[in-house]
Amino acid sequence: MRELTVRLGAGLLAGCAAFLFSFSAVEAEDRPRVVAVNAPLQYFAARLLDEGAEVEFPVPDGVDPSFWRPTIADISRIQGADLILLNGAGFATWIDRVSLPRSRLVNASAALKDRFIVTESITHSHGEGGEHSHEGLASYLWLDPLLAVAQAEAVAAALTRKGLAPGDAVAARLAALRADLEALDDAAAAALEGAGDVTMIATHPRYHYLARRYGLSISALEWEAGAMPSPEDLATLEGLVTQTGAKVLIWEAAPPAGAFAATEALGLQNVVFDPLARSEGPFIEGFAASVEALAAAVRAVAAN
Repeated sequence: MRELTVRLGAGLLAGCAAFLFSFSAVEAEDRPRVVAVNAPLQYFAARLLDEGAEVEFPVPDGVDPSFWRPTIADISRIQGADLILLNGAGFATWIDRVSLPRSRLVNASAALKDRFIVTESITHSHGEGGEHSHEGLASYLWLDPLLAVAQAEAVAAALTRKGLAPGDAVAARLAALRADLEALDDAAAAALEGAGDVTMIATHPRYHYLARRYGLSISALEWEAGAMPSPEDLATLEGLVTQTGAKVLIWEAAPPAGAFAATEALGLQNVVFDPLARSEGPFIEGFAASVEALAAAVRAVAAN
């Protein structure tokens, strides 16, 4: 009898567990699903929705989201999302090659076209993404926190319009996010005050909006992110240093051991500034950390 009771109890527990798992799975399926083409938009949407929806950034680790090529399965999952957040300005070139439901697309920079930075159209290879072009537009808009505010506002408006969250809740969260981004901008402006007097070089053209916002002078190379520069790369860098008088080299990703020593030999202060397109950490903390690293490099130049 005791054995039967134990078996019945175990069966009931197993049944309850199965029911709860099934209920949780259904509940998760019922939650709205939002897809973002980069990490900043994912961050903005997640903050605006809180726990009310699933916000996905589908790009695999180690792949540049600007030039990711989704599989058929990836496209199918994206097409089924309740909302698809685009960055605009030529970012995420794959969107021009696939069919996406127009009613669910939100271009978070649609109202910012008059503030886009036009660049030279550059075609080159980038890892496994193959040959691609920068489309003649700078697309890393969020590196100006005030443009990030505008993108967050566009996301909030879309979430409310689509009924994916109560409008008053989205408005309250937007106010908090806007305040955080504006405080981030104030802190960056203070940290980088006077940094425009120090000429810089970036290993990749990501920092146009950062430079414009804070009055920085940044020339750009076309190096592979996180790769060891070749002798030819270093020769090109040396020529650019001679031409510009640059004192700081900005890396978009940490390079292998020995790279810093090679560039320090050219009289450069090295700094890694994550452009945050696919950063796994919170956007605000990541931006603040990169700005402080850049400010420290500028201070080091002044100290020498």
